[in-house]
Amino acid sequence: MNAKPAKKIQTKTAEKAGRSRPGRLRFKDLSDSEVVQNYLDGDARAFGELVDRYDKRLINFVYRTVGDRERAQDLIQETFVRVYRHLHRFDQTKKFSTWIYTIAGNLAKNELRNRSRNPLVLFQTIKKNWEADHRPLEWEDTKLRPDDLYRKRHLKELVEKSVAELPEHHRIVFVLRELEGKTYEEIADITGCNLGTVKSRLNRARNNFARIIAPLLD
Repeated sequence: MNAKPAKKIQTKTAEKAGRSRPGRLRFKDLSDSEVVQNYLDGDARAFGELVDRYDKRLINFVYRTVGDRERAQDLIQETFVRVYRHLHRFDQTKKFSTWIYTIAGNLAKNELRNRSRNPLVLFQTIKKNWEADHRPLEWEDTKLRPDDLYRKRHLKELVEKSVAELPEHHRIVFVLRELEGKTYEEIADITGCNLGTVKSRLNRARNNFARIIAPLLD
């Protein structure tokens, strides 16, 4: 499906979601699985809750993978169209987040395969965060002094430039682990790779990244 029909359908969905927002307040305390079940039981407002929960997160994920925010928005619209059409097939013994990230990730990978050039923009953690290896990268901290915040933003720019040079097949794994905070098991499910491959790619990408960024920090 091309992006135009997807955009049209998602726009209608968003409009409906906006009109019914007050009526969806009761969904806020429900798990994803419970919201999905409400939708399958006939409450159309539940789909708007799923859009609210995942729209921004997925756009950030896909944008950092394909490096084009407008195109990322189109791909996320297509993601929600596919979710809307196939939600009745979703295996509710699985995590909804893994399923929707898999759909978005596959669309992102297809986008990259269709390009002759891949100007990817990804963020990556610095060495101290790799050693901790327990949380996604967080750049902004409102408690930092202005000069510290400036240096952190400058480092972020260097990281973006360096990670863009990594091999394509490492990049989605990087975004999922270092930015989205996904576990290795979740990444394996989303990418269709086994755990050994996920860990190997992440380790190699970290080593390559350190080599690339080191001269920029001198």
